[in-house]
Amino acid sequence: MLNSDNWFTEVYPDEGSALSLELTEKLHQEQTPWQKLEVYQTTKFGRLMLLDGCIMLTGRDNFIYHEMMTHPVLCTHPAPQKVLIIGGGDCGCLREVLKHPEVRHAHQVDLDQRVTWASEKFFPELCESNNDRRASLSFTDGVAFIEQAEEGSYDIIIVDSVDPVGQAARLYSKEFYQACYAGLSEDGILIAQSESPLFHKDLIHSMQSRMADVGFKDTTTLFFPQCTYPSGWWSASMAFKAGKPLGFRTVDIETEYYNNDIHQAAQAMPQFMRKVSRSESTSKGE
Repeated sequence: MLNSDNWFTEVYPDEGSALSLELTEKLHQEQTPWQKLEVYQTTKFGRLMLLDGCIMLTGRDNFIYHEMMTHPVLCTHPAPQKVLIIGGGDCGCLREVLKHPEVRHAHQVDLDQRVTWASEKFFPELCESNNDRRASLSFTDGVAFIEQAEEGSYDIIIVDSVDPVGQAARLYSKEFYQACYAGLSEDGILIAQSESPLFHKDLIHSMQSRMADVGFKDTTTLFFPQCTYPSGWWSASMAFKAGKPLGFRTVDIETEYYNNDIHQAAQAMPQFMRKVSRSESTSKGE
């Protein structure tokens, strides 16, 4: 919401908290066929994109999210050549994926073409790989796309989705994970953003449970800071079709946050998350 003092505030009523950013001007606003899209200039966080009144990205901190959604999974896979990005209309994940020379094809599938238009206009740094010969962009339903894909088509599937409400709720379903499992190659890996570990730990565990139910051999969660998302602490969960590899590849790419130490440290599970996992395991055993 906006107030008369030029501040945007995103309120998290279930958690009794909020985040505010000071604005200088509105750059764009429209109602797309799918959602309300707004872009503002802020005083300290660069440009701000909102979807349905929720912060999607800022120019100041988006690099953390985009790097952690891509480089850990790409460096964990032994030879990622074909990558599917479901969602990710701002194209930041696509840019990071294509920093890896071994990737031969990266296909981004997002429902709302206007998000990509807005990113190209107001966040051009995120879209600098859109014309890479290895990149394909489609604007259609990502759930239907993966359901219709040939089995074993992709080495990695990245689900860069919004919160699990409305149309996006399908991206957190058992049926969707089943389609992703089928669409992955034998040693394929799925990674999906999984919200705040502080606010949404139950969602993380439900995602991992559904991933296991459809056949993924192992799951793990990455934890990282994201100051403009709820709680300032975010996560992405990985699921491994053939089991989690013992190590990971080191690569020489330009990043602002991700490195070898971050790759290892991000997988350390907080103790309160471990307690929930043990409690669930005991309950199932009973």
